[in-house]
Amino acid sequence: MNKLNFTKLVKGVGSSISKHSPEILTGIGVAGMITSTVLAVKATPKALRLIDDRKFEEDREELTPIETIKTCWRCYIPAAVIGVVSGGCIFGATSVNLRRNAALATAYKISETALTEYREKVIETIGEKKEREVREKVSQKRLDENPISKHEVYITDKGDTLFCDPVSKRYFKHDIDKVKRVVNELNRQMMFDMSGSISLTDFYYEIGLEKTDISDYIGWNLADGLIEIDYNPGKDEYDRPCIVLDYVRPPKHHFE
Repeated sequence: MNKLNFTKLVKGVGSSISKHSPEILTGIGVAGMITSTVLAVKATPKALRLIDDRKFEEDREELTPIETIKTCWRCYIPAAVIGVVSGGCIFGATSVNLRRNAALATAYKISETALTEYREKVIETIGEKKEREVREKVSQKRLDENPISKHEVYITDKGDTLFCDPVSKRYFKHDIDKVKRVVNELNRQMMFDMSGSISLTDFYYEIGLEKTDISDYIGWNLADGLIEIDYNPGKDEYDRPCIVLDYVRPPKHHFE
């Protein structure tokens, strides 16, 4: 292996370690805690012998708590050191995750602001009617790239209009007026709830869909504005009408 390839290998390993540092630190921390417990258990018989030896030497029935600690504390040094290091690893993993989440939230906010400003300028430049036509074409593109034949259609028993949710990429049947009422009710709850927030899971639950792996972790906060959804018309691959939900203010992380 020449020097250049070795340098690339080192950089690749370093990049991979940095990327997965929270998982690595957490794994080390958990393993360390287990090791610390095992060492503490193994040290206990030796500590008990030291205590018994001192009792015998001093011809006493019992030692005071301070005397007991002074007699056997050295036995637990390895366990204590590993326990402290393990705790540091877990704390470090949490710290890295917090910094990453903060950076992600900042980047999302910047993107959201840029998108809002871009949309406003597009409307100002080409007019609201043409801007809507563009959004409808984008919605149709989403339907074309996410054909209904590859998905189950969820029947909610609340209407027969076909919808597509672009976040979960699910198709479902509902009634547009009822969906609008759900949005209005959630906005009302958000205004009067102490947290001032609504998760995407809450929205899914109200329209009759099950939550997804991420829906608990994204949502809306009153500080950013109310939930606002556009209902863009399109057609599925069988040329049937389908409404695409367009989240004007998309659900975001750290919404609480």
